[in-house]
Amino acid sequence: MGGREPEGRGGVLLRRLLAGVPEGAGDDAIGPLRHAVRLPPRPGRTAAWPGWAPPALREAWARQGVAAPWSHQAEAAEHAWAGRDVVVATGTASGKSLAYQLPVLARFAQDPRATALYLSPTKALAADQLRALDALDVPDVRAAPFDGDTPTDARDWARRHGRWLFSNPDMLHRSLLPRHGQWAMFLRRLQFVVVDECHTYRGVFGSHVALLLRRLLRICARYGSHPTLVLASATVAEPAAFACRLTGRDVVAVTDDGSPAPGRTVALWEPPLLPELTGENGAPVRRPAGTEAARMLADLVVEGARTLAFVRSRRGAEVTALTAQRLLADTDPALADRVAAYRGGYLPEDRRALEAGLAGGELLGVATTNALELGVDIAGLDAVVVAGFPGTRASFWQQSGRAGRARDEALVVLVARDDPMDTYLVHHPDALLGAPVEGCVLDPGNPYVLAPQLVCAAAEMPLTEDDVAGVFGATPAAAVLDELVADGTLRRRPTGWYWPSTRERPAGSVDIRGSGLGQVAVVEAGTGRMLGTVDGASAPATVHPGAVHLHRGETYLVQELDLEAGVAVVTSADPGFRTDARSTADVEVARVLAHRDLGAVRVSFGEVTVTSQVVEYLRRAPDGTVLATVPLDLPEQVLRTRGVWYDVREEALVAAGVPPKRIPGALHAAEHAAIGLLPLFAICDRWDVGGMSTALHPHTGGPTVFVHDGHPGGAGFAERGHAVLGRWLAATRAAISECECRAGCPSCVQSPKCGNGNAPLDKAGAVRVLDVVLEALGAEERAMVPAVGSAPR
Repeated sequence: MGGREPEGRGGVLLRRLLAGVPEGAGDDAIGPLRHAVRLPPRPGRTAAWPGWAPPALREAWARQGVAAPWSHQAEAAEHAWAGRDVVVATGTASGKSLAYQLPVLARFAQDPRATALYLSPTKALAADQLRALDALDVPDVRAAPFDGDTPTDARDWARRHGRWLFSNPDMLHRSLLPRHGQWAMFLRRLQFVVVDECHTYRGVFGSHVALLLRRLLRICARYGSHPTLVLASATVAEPAAFACRLTGRDVVAVTDDGSPAPGRTVALWEPPLLPELTGENGAPVRRPAGTEAARMLADLVVEGARTLAFVRSRRGAEVTALTAQRLLADTDPALADRVAAYRGGYLPEDRRALEAGLAGGELLGVATTNALELGVDIAGLDAVVVAGFPGTRASFWQQSGRAGRARDEALVVLVARDDPMDTYLVHHPDALLGAPVEGCVLDPGNPYVLAPQLVCAAAEMPLTEDDVAGVFGATPAAAVLDELVADGTLRRRPTGWYWPSTRERPAGSVDIRGSGLGQVAVVEAGTGRMLGTVDGASAPATVHPGAVHLHRGETYLVQELDLEAGVAVVTSADPGFRTDARSTADVEVARVLAHRDLGAVRVSFGEVTVTSQVVEYLRRAPDGTVLATVPLDLPEQVLRTRGVWYDVREEALVAAGVPPKRIPGALHAAEHAAIGLLPLFAICDRWDVGGMSTALHPHTGGPTVFVHDGHPGGAGFAERGHAVLGRWLAATRAAISECECRAGCPSCVQSPKCGNGNAPLDKAGAVRVLDVVLEALGAEERAMVPAVGSAPR
C-alpha cells in the first residue's frame, strides 16, 4: 500500500472495508487496496464584510452561523459588485454560493427594481440553491423557480413578479429567449447572471451553452441592460480563459480557496480477479466495480456512516442500491430501507421524495449517478465510494468533496472498473492524486452547433452585421449564415438575416444537450404510464427490443423501440439476465485539417464520417457469463465529426515483430486502449469517443487507427488527443504492458462496446505498434531540439 498510513475516522472506515473483503477472493496476495493516503485538514481564512454589504444581510448570514465570509467569497463578491465579470473556481463545499448571493442581494436592497438570473445544469441544484436562499429570510427577494417542473401559473407569477429567477440553460433556450418580449421588464432590469457549476459546460453541451449565453446577452443589450456575469466552478485549469470562451467576455478568476477543508483518507481500490470465471475470449474477469461498491455501501451503512456511492450509469445505480439492500436485509432488515438509488430520468415527484429523504437523514446510503455530483447540498457525509473513475480528475474531486462536511475526517474510495483508465490510475496514483485538474474543452465554432444557434438567434431578433462581428465574432458565423441562406433556412435582407416564419420557433427542435435526437420516453405497456426518459442518441444501445431496463429497483423488458415517435414500450419482468448492446462502425476521411509525416508513421487530424449500427446484444448472467447473442435490425446512424488517426507502414510493423497476420489484432487492441486512456488528457468519457482500426484503409493505404468524437461536428476531444498524442499513447502503452493479464482483458485492451466481440485482439502486438509510433514521435521531438552550442534559427 502506497502513501501514508491513514488515520482518523476515514482510516477506521477503510479498515472496516478491508475486514469485509471475502477470504479467498482472487489470488492477489496483497489484497485489493493499491494506495491510500490521508489528506490533512486545511484551516479557513476569513475576510471582513465589504463596506457596501447592508447590515440586514450580515445579520441574515449571522443567523446561519456565518460570522464573516471566507477570503475567496469576499474577493469574488467585490469583483461582481464593481461590475467585473468573475469566475470563482474553488473546491466542493467552499461556499461559492455566498460569493454571488452577496452582491445580488446587496443590489436588490439598493435598487428595488433590479432582477437577477441564476442558471444551473440540473434542476436539483437550482432547487437546492433556492431553498438555501429562502432560508436566509431576506425580505422582498421574490425568488422563483423556472424549470420544466414549474406549473404554468407559477411560471406566469415568476414572469410578472419574480426578481431572482432560478432556471437552467434548457428553459432559457426553449422558453425565455424565444418569448423574450414577454420578459422585457425582467430583462431590462437584469443586473446579474449567475452561471453555477460552469465546469460542466464542456464538449457539445458546453458549446451550445456558450452560444446560448451570447444569445442572452444580445437580447439584454436590445433591452438596454448589461448584466454582470458571476460564474462558479469546481477547480479547473485556466478558469479565466475557460470562462472567457464560455461567455465571450473577459472574466477575472478567483482561485485561492479560503474555506476550511476536513481531513480525508483517499483509497485506490482494485477488485480482485475471479479465477472461477472467464470473460469474453477466455479473458480473466475482475469482480465488477458496482458489486464491490454495493458491498462497501452496505458495510458503511452498518457502521452508521452516511455514504454516497457514485456509479457510472443509471442502471448501475439501481443495481448497486438493490445489491446493498439485499446484503443489509441479511444483517439488519431495518437498515435495508435506508438505502436507495438516485439518478436522472426519474419523474419530478420521485426526485423530490428522494431529496427530502437525503436532507432529512431518513436515507443513510445512496447509490447515485453524477446527478448528485452537483445537485443537492448534502451535509454530514462520512464516506464517498466512487465506482469507476468518473472521467475527469475535476469530477473525481467534486464527488469526493461530498465527504467530510460535518466531521473532521472522512473516507473516499475509488473502486477501479475493469477498464484501461481505471487500472492505470490505481497503479499510477500520482496521475490522479498528484496531477492538476484538466481544462474544459468546448468549441462554439462547431458548425453543427453554431448553425442551429444562429437560426434560434435570428428567430428571436434579426441578426445584423454587428452581431456577426461582435456577438459571434470568434466563430465562423458569416460562412455558416451563407449556408443557411443557401439552403433556405434563413433569408438575407439589407438589414441582416431573418427567420422567415412568425409562428414557428426553431428552438424547440434544437437539443442543446448534444445528441440532436431529443429524449425517448420509456412507457409501460398496458397502463401507458411513463416511467422516465433516455437520451435519444443512446436509445438504440440501451432500450432496443429485448433490452433489460431497470427503473427504481423494478426490472422491465423492452418490447418495442420507435425512434421516430421517441417511445420505448416496456413490460414488467424478471428475466434473470442483463443485456449489453454491440455495434459496428466504419470511418471515412472527409477532410484532413492537419498532418505530420514522421517517416514510417503519419499522424493526422480532420473531419470524418462515421457510419455505425447497433447489430446485436448479449444476454449476460449476473456474474457476466454470456448466455446468448441476439441479432438486431436497427437503422444505421451517420455521424459527421472530427477524428485523430495514425497510419504505419506495414514493413515497419513487420520489422518490429508484428507480421501481417497479427496486424489487425494489434491495431484493434491499441485502438481500444487508446480510447480508454483519452479521458486522462481530455475532459470526456470513453463513451464520448469512438474508434476504428484496419490493416488497410482506403484513405491512408495502410494499417490505420482512428479515434473520433462521438458528437456531430466534433467536441474537441480528438483535437485535444492530437495535441498531446505522445503523452496519450505513452500512457496507453503503459496501461497495456503493465496489466497482469496474459493475452488481454477489459483492464487493458478489451472494450465493452466493441462490435466485433473483442476479436481479434493482440495485446503484445499492440505494445509493439505503439513502440513504433512513439519512436517516430520521439524522433520528431528530438529533431526539434537544437544541438548543444548551435545557434537558434
